[in-house]
Amino acid sequence: MYPLAQILHAKGYYLTGSDNNETDTLQAVRDMGIPVMPLGQRAENIQGADLIVHTAAIMDDNPELVAARASGVPVMERSELLGLVSSWFDNAICVCGTHGKTTTTSMLTQILLETDLDPTAVIGGKLEALHGSARVGHSQTMVCEACEFVDTFLKLSPDVAVVLNIDADHLDYFKTLDNIIHSFHRFCEMTSRTLIVNGDDTNTLQAIDGINGKEIIRFGYGEENDYYPKNIVRHNGLLTTFDLYFHNAKLTSIELHVPGAHNILNAVAACAAAIHAGASPEEARRGLSKFFGAHRRFEKLGCARGVTVADDYAHHPAELTVTLQAAMEMDFRHVWAVFQPFTYSRTAMLLDDFAKALSIPDHAVLTEIMGSREKNTYNIYSKDLSEKVNGCIWFPTFEEVADYIAANVEEGDLVITLGCGDVYKVARMILQRLEK
Repeated sequence: MYPLAQILHAKGYYLTGSDNNETDTLQAVRDMGIPVMPLGQRAENIQGADLIVHTAAIMDDNPELVAARASGVPVMERSELLGLVSSWFDNAICVCGTHGKTTTTSMLTQILLETDLDPTAVIGGKLEALHGSARVGHSQTMVCEACEFVDTFLKLSPDVAVVLNIDADHLDYFKTLDNIIHSFHRFCEMTSRTLIVNGDDTNTLQAIDGINGKEIIRFGYGEENDYYPKNIVRHNGLLTTFDLYFHNAKLTSIELHVPGAHNILNAVAACAAAIHAGASPEEARRGLSKFFGAHRRFEKLGCARGVTVADDYAHHPAELTVTLQAAMEMDFRHVWAVFQPFTYSRTAMLLDDFAKALSIPDHAVLTEIMGSREKNTYNIYSKDLSEKVNGCIWFPTFEEVADYIAANVEEGDLVITLGCGDVYKVARMILQRLEK
């Protein structure tokens, strides 16, 4: 919702909004001069609106949404409005995939800022270079994160689709992996010109099978792809270097300031999309050299008493796995993972996969599940997950988690909070306790 608010506000539309949770994003909306109603959704909030836009996370019985639908005023789900906005551009580059969308969209935007393409951008997280999650450009190029959740990406108007990977997620909606692959196939079919796809990912290759009449560019680790990395060197800290190749020709050398093998692949995908859009390899190199991560993507929040505290958006077992593996490969004494499970359905359906991922760090601590748009019809609780991970403990409140971590960490440790809810608040609380 926030990027759309930024774009429409910049174009002169008058906006108001409401939310049920106090967040940094909500304060950023207020700071733009957009009136935000007192916390909670209420029927009276919609008075005077010509159009009402809601997120898919809002339940059907929400009083403000009920009033909106009964008002006679046009009502749109967020993805419908984003689809409308994307149709305004002749070169909409839409980045999709189960994992890595925000990071890759941010990388691509950072590169294009080095060019004269003057892009509009919509990112699912905040990028420091934009001081937010959106940018209003004056060209026909748009960079847009495209999320598969409840098929929302099928409402977009992609000219170029970047497909990072396809994995089992949102099974409460899709039910099976085959259904997810089919949705990505539909997204690729509706893309007007070019598909830039992960040539190493079996599910992605299955999704593009049978699609004709479009340019297909492949990226990956394998040298049979069009774009691939070579001579990868992991340095101390967060720095990784590699050479970017197109077929058998070296294009440039890349400095990457975010950890993990998955981010090397994200960077290659971003370079492929940027070069296809008109960036030079040198501009790709320069852009990535200035990229130090998107907000909540292995974001270092601070260091106190010799303890490093970081935060990450990972909320799927595959994302937890690559993030925690990257953390364990770094030079920390012990790694503490603080995880907030998000939605009851995902936790229940992927319970064993979550347990396997949370067995990677030295210590795992859980908060209670954030149900968000769901009710706990699955009868699943964090204690059920903690019982499957050796040494894992859970606490019902953020305060208890922060107290426990602050009392037990030691100099040289890393604490990383993980999840797409509001678990980042725990990271801040831990830092405050350590600083005291």
